[in-house]
Amino acid sequence: MSVVKHFISESLKKTEIDEFLRNEFERAGYGGVDVSKTPLGTHVVIYAMRPGLIIGRGGETIKELARALEEKFQLPNPQISVAEIEVPEFNAHVVASRVASALQRGVHFRRAGFWALNQVMNAGALGAEIIISGKLRTERARFEKFRAGYLPKSGEPPLEYLQTAGMHVQLKPGIFGVKVRIMPPNVHFPDKVEVLEGVPKIEETKPAVEMKEVVKIEELAEIQEAAPVASQETSPKRILKEESSRAEEKLTKTEKPEKTVKSDTKPKTRPQREKGEKKARSPKMEKESN
Repeated sequence: MSVVKHFISESLKKTEIDEFLRNEFERAGYGGVDVSKTPLGTHVVIYAMRPGLIIGRGGETIKELARALEEKFQLPNPQISVAEIEVPEFNAHVVASRVASALQRGVHFRRAGFWALNQVMNAGALGAEIIISGKLRTERARFEKFRAGYLPKSGEPPLEYLQTAGMHVQLKPGIFGVKVRIMPPNVHFPDKVEVLEGVPKIEETKPAVEMKEVVKIEELAEIQEAAPVASQETSPKRILKEESSRAEEKLTKTEKPEKTVKSDTKPKTRPQREKGEKKARSPKMEKESN
């Protein structure tokens, strides 16, 4: 079996189960079913307004239902659980069954449609639409819509949140169709923007330390010019070069002998005599000359 045929057969089986449960538990306020496969078998969740009628005394009705689902629809090991509908007006199956039962009792289609629509909107739904089709007033079939509120039909919100249900009713003129769409409340739409009012303003925090001295523009320019030079000097290559140059200077100092410092004191020399000055003679020299 191909993948397409598999999913088609599974969806057909689910619709057959839905119709079977709707006919069986119409008095209990049937509101839909969820069928999911588990490793232990098949989990079936039935939504109803009066779950006691589905469970029965001592669980007899639910046991018979599990047996019927296993034999008639070949569901492996069905595990049935019943969930109560809290707000029936938000369930499309319940609203459609109410409109169908009103039409069966002979209520005019417009009165039944507006009555169901007002109930749904008064409960707090964002939007609702009820379509009744068939031989409403003449021999030619037509349809009439009853719509209120905000009800998108395309995009992600309708696929995720919108509840739809359809039902058929056999009347004297022919078969009437009832289709219901309901958008429940508390749904987040991506195109809806909320504007918050009364939001407190954030006060700007003052700096902890205030500048005491104002730096002049020229000094700032000098700092900016010196910044790249400092960054170059602090590079690892620059540091290695400086260390190597310092080591070479130390070696050269130790190898070369230290130069002697000349003394400032000079040897005393005899004062030069002036040209006209004669040498002083001793008394002995004077006697010999005489």
